[in-house]
Amino acid sequence: MKNLKLLFISLFIVCESLSGQTTTQNEISASNYPEAPDVMQKDSVLSIHDHVRKDPYFWMRLTDEQKIAKQPDEQTRKVIEYLNAENAYTDTVMADTKQLQEKLFQEITGRIKQTDESVPYFKNGYWYYTRYEEGKEYPIYARKKGSMDTKEQILINANERAQGHDYYAVSGLQVSPDNKILAFGEDTLSRRVYHIQFLNLETGELLKDKLENTTGGGAWANDNETYFYTTKNKVSLLSEKIFRHTLGEEHAKDKLMYNEKDPSFYIGVGKSKSDEYIMIYTGSTLTNDYHILNADEPNGDFVQFTPREEGLEYNIDHYEDKFYVVTNLDAQNFRLMETPETATAKENWVEVIPHRENVLLQGIEVFDNYLVVNERGNALTQMRIIDQKTKDEHYLKFEEPAYVASFSINPEFETNKLRYIYSSFTTPMSTIEYNMETKEKEVLKVQEVVGGHDPEEYITERFFAEARDGAKVPVTVVYKKTTQKSADTPLLLYAYGSYGSSMDPYFNSARLSLLDRGFIFATAHVRGGQDMGRQWYEEGKMFKKKNTFTDFIDVAEHLIQDNYTSPDHLYAMGGSAGGLLMGAVVNMAPEKFNGVIAGVPFVDVVSTMLDESIPLTTNEFDEWGNPKNKASYEYMLSYSPYDNVTAQEYPHMLVTTGLFDSQVQYWEPAKWVAKLRDKKADDNLLLLHTNMEAGHGGASGRFARYRETALEYAFLLKLEGIEE
Repeated sequence: MKNLKLLFISLFIVCESLSGQTTTQNEISASNYPEAPDVMQKDSVLSIHDHVRKDPYFWMRLTDEQKIAKQPDEQTRKVIEYLNAENAYTDTVMADTKQLQEKLFQEITGRIKQTDESVPYFKNGYWYYTRYEEGKEYPIYARKKGSMDTKEQILINANERAQGHDYYAVSGLQVSPDNKILAFGEDTLSRRVYHIQFLNLETGELLKDKLENTTGGGAWANDNETYFYTTKNKVSLLSEKIFRHTLGEEHAKDKLMYNEKDPSFYIGVGKSKSDEYIMIYTGSTLTNDYHILNADEPNGDFVQFTPREEGLEYNIDHYEDKFYVVTNLDAQNFRLMETPETATAKENWVEVIPHRENVLLQGIEVFDNYLVVNERGNALTQMRIIDQKTKDEHYLKFEEPAYVASFSINPEFETNKLRYIYSSFTTPMSTIEYNMETKEKEVLKVQEVVGGHDPEEYITERFFAEARDGAKVPVTVVYKKTTQKSADTPLLLYAYGSYGSSMDPYFNSARLSLLDRGFIFATAHVRGGQDMGRQWYEEGKMFKKKNTFTDFIDVAEHLIQDNYTSPDHLYAMGGSAGGLLMGAVVNMAPEKFNGVIAGVPFVDVVSTMLDESIPLTTNEFDEWGNPKNKASYEYMLSYSPYDNVTAQEYPHMLVTTGLFDSQVQYWEPAKWVAKLRDKKADDNLLLLHTNMEAGHGGASGRFARYRETALEYAFLLKLEGIEE
């Protein structure tokens, strides 16, 4: 998604059945292929609340140590053999799409501008940017002093540092205030555990300092030698402690500044945009807490912003002699407050922007003369510009019926120019600079689709589908003008529906490979996201989680009834928590869909949420519930995809995972597929693809990740009998 530029290739839709060449959807069945892998069943008895579950595949769980052991034990060998067997089976079933997968991969990556560069931003005397070189998988981070016409200084060439690693990610690049030292984090296993190193930008030498087991980022104090960072619990991978490191001193002597005792909280440390404060931020699903320290006094102690209060959510930004506070205090959709920097407790907060029933206040961007508010109303984002001195205000205007506008990088404080990102299903990602004083816009960059892309060749629609309880669920649809809506039209329906994450209609050049072959693409903005405000999220979590699933099913029914498609040509897709959605939907309404793609799916809900050693578990009790509570256990058990697999017919399914996934452990989809294969009463395809080198986000390379996209698209096209 980051500044990738992409190619448009016009392709013909092959929808007729070619005798002897094309396998039509009605002919596709598992019995036409070799037998799927058989896997050992070994019942493990799981008991709580006087209820017993038997899990025949519980044995598949491996530790990180087992995965990377040079001499694997018997259990590890059996698990790896099974995952490899499933990969081989998927390769066999998909062998007739090998050329199509390669064609898809080439056209998707062919749309990407290989030699590319981000829009530079100015900070502390330097212009910073990221660029890519032709044929290279990873970015090059660079800067130029004073002007873009001066000599380039490369900070990190990730292509060089990735050599010798199957997976590589660099994160948290932070330059010291005097511009001389770069701190950066690296992950070479895909578990989101980073070591932090320091590069002398004057000599090009790495310092001896190396901070292990971190989140990858941190914050510099203003003395240029003190660095604050976050470490993780080595078992649960939860961010747990904040340390202070002084350059040149031993890592073991770093001072503990904060230790989060509540395992339901994430923590981290950063710096205010004003550069005047170091800020420790902590947060659970429902509660936030901040501690602040003057950046000129790094040896001081952090002070709590306001006492932690369950259910109180807030974010802070420093401005002159005060802090702005975006909070849900007596405001479900949040409101904006301000408070003196010398008196930050809640009782000192004064309202600036009141709560509104139909508008969610998502965040702010602070400048010396202007305040910009990012709002969401009616499932669309808005930008509200407020003059800090006169209090005059206006909104940015956007023309399309469905779009997304979000803040870009705005590190400068003393400027009247706002940078933001604009995109839609048909409009490529655009970086725009808006003069808040003159109200003039300048388009700095438009994501290039190599080979050309004409937005006018596509149609975007936004409408509302009525859910079974009367709620109006937004739906955004895109398709090519030449595509006719009918019962024979293939449609891919996507959703997420958790954590309050809104599914905005961003442009995706890879998606053109489906649209140009006659697919309709639709996003269901189901409850569980915040598309329609905070209440939309509240109605799709905890004991209302099933609204997410029924919303999706009801949107599918609406699309069928309105003749966009039919069950024989309707497909569903979701990943991670959206994979949970897929698992629930195929249990509840399998007859609605011809095929389903579940990416890194969170499907073993109860067992995972009962195991507090698994990363993310304790942080998410307020999202799903704590199954140690009987009511929560029973509700979660009633929808958990793995626990509700039954002897019924299921759609064709492709399930993906990563062996080193720290967010959704690989064994969840592996167990789910094994149980589905044992129970399901149909002859439809059921495929599992495991990336044996990667984690939650898939492959780390710029282009390599699209191998899996090509596999997913080929799966859909195979089911539609489309070979080209």
